[in-house]
Amino acid sequence: MADDNSVKLFGFEIKRAGSKDKDEKLKSIVTAKDDDGAGYVTASGAGHFGQYVDIDGSGSKDNYQLVMKYRGVAIHPECDAAIEDIVNEAIVIDDDSPGVSIELDEIEASENIKKQISEEFENILRMLNFSEDGHDIFRRWYVDGKIYHHLVVDPSNEKMGIQDIRFIDAPKMRKVKEVKKKKDPLTNAEVIENVKEYYVYQESPGKGGAGSVHTAQNRQAVKFTEDSISYVTSGLLDEKRSKVLSHLQKAIKPVNQLRMMEDSLVIYRLARAPERRIFYIDVGNLPKGKAEEYMKNIMAKYRNKLVYDANTGDLRDDRKHMSMLEDFWLPRREGNRSTEISSLPGGDNLGQIDDIIYFQKRLYKALNVPLQRLDQENNGFSIGRSTEISRDEVKFQKFIDRLRNRFSHLFLKILKKQLVLKKVITEADWSKWERDIRVDYNRDNHFAELKESEILKERIQTLDMVSQYVGEYFTKDWVMRNVLKLSEEDMKELEDKVEDDQEDLVNQQGMAAQQEIEAQAAQPPPAPEPEPEAAPPAQGQNITITHKSAK
Repeated sequence: MADDNSVKLFGFEIKRAGSKDKDEKLKSIVTAKDDDGAGYVTASGAGHFGQYVDIDGSGSKDNYQLVMKYRGVAIHPECDAAIEDIVNEAIVIDDDSPGVSIELDEIEASENIKKQISEEFENILRMLNFSEDGHDIFRRWYVDGKIYHHLVVDPSNEKMGIQDIRFIDAPKMRKVKEVKKKKDPLTNAEVIENVKEYYVYQESPGKGGAGSVHTAQNRQAVKFTEDSISYVTSGLLDEKRSKVLSHLQKAIKPVNQLRMMEDSLVIYRLARAPERRIFYIDVGNLPKGKAEEYMKNIMAKYRNKLVYDANTGDLRDDRKHMSMLEDFWLPRREGNRSTEISSLPGGDNLGQIDDIIYFQKRLYKALNVPLQRLDQENNGFSIGRSTEISRDEVKFQKFIDRLRNRFSHLFLKILKKQLVLKKVITEADWSKWERDIRVDYNRDNHFAELKESEILKERIQTLDMVSQYVGEYFTKDWVMRNVLKLSEEDMKELEDKVEDDQEDLVNQQGMAAQQEIEAQAAQPPPAPEPEPEAAPPAQGQNITITHKSAK
């Protein structure tokens, strides 16, 4: 039977039995982590399962209703368009890559370790099917404000690592922290002795509200260990820091106001679009009952009884008129004017939708989406200078980067458990390398690239103007620091590479000269030129031959 520190029910434990974390050994009155929206349960001793499971469904019901509210807001057309803009900018998947990759250049590890980490990262992407479902995974996390995955491991062979990653619907899962406290004899304050974290899964969380019948099905809950679940939140908490909020929390009020304005606009247009007649009927000095009967007879005589049937396209004799489209019949007493028929004109401002546009802009502002993206028809994409890009687009790109950094915890948490299970690294290694491991995303936003290229262009132009004063007023080191904005590592790396390039250039020139000398030596010597023969004498020319006498 598993002990207190090694509960194994639909999960696994990486820690050794009986081991305690560093945070559990330190005395404090607050828990180490308080940004995951977990529900707290205070346990004085060894509790049973019914002690910390929310049988009434109050906690899970709040979580359930909150997520359902976010999902209801997300299906509104304008809100859905804004969410699609955010998701499409954050997750860019093409045919060559799944959209994300891991960067390991900053960690101090061997190439073999880096290769294994990269392979396990790609294995995690395959289990998540991120190349096809990456858009949906990010959208679920963004809308719900949290995302859960069950990491399936074979208990008999944990060295094989994670075998499957299965999505869990957010309303059905709840994280719980069981806090065990004791009084400190010195300060008489309640300090935390131990904190247990686990997850509770309920198949039907919305059926356990107050006043409902608690059946065995909605009472049943399953406990998962902390290491068997991957849990990533949006990082947003309510004012009490007890619930995890979605980024759609700010959009709830604008969406509700936009819906009411759209409904009121439709009602107003239906009520004020047609022109209606006003009949003033002279009833003379008839008593009230006979006056009403007389007016009804006049109404039945002049009232149009033909009705157009939109389903069949026929004209039917039906008196079921809409009340807001009927004519007005008003009695008139003796002494006033006689019977009169006038018309009530329709509304004059039926084409004005300024209120609708106002609340649409409020919705886009609440979701941090640039307002120019609201006009989908006239919003063309153009690639120009970064100075022509609006400030809202730059802020939107920074917002996307923050979302990506938070969403990266999904990959890093699963990667840590995979590497530790397969004994590729230890937990100490991960703690040392965690901040240096980066997850890179494909970028579809051209604005960031334009900005970086123009900044580099401006620095190079400044460098051209300052280079003539290097050695007289400025030093090379000052120029690299203040003009090119290089760090110590970048400066050292560039200097080493420049020296290597110069050595390579000198070596290449020396090799080229040696090859030329060898090529010249390998060529055969040129043949001697033949002596010119004497030209024959011309015709009619005397030839004089002289002999030298021997002395």
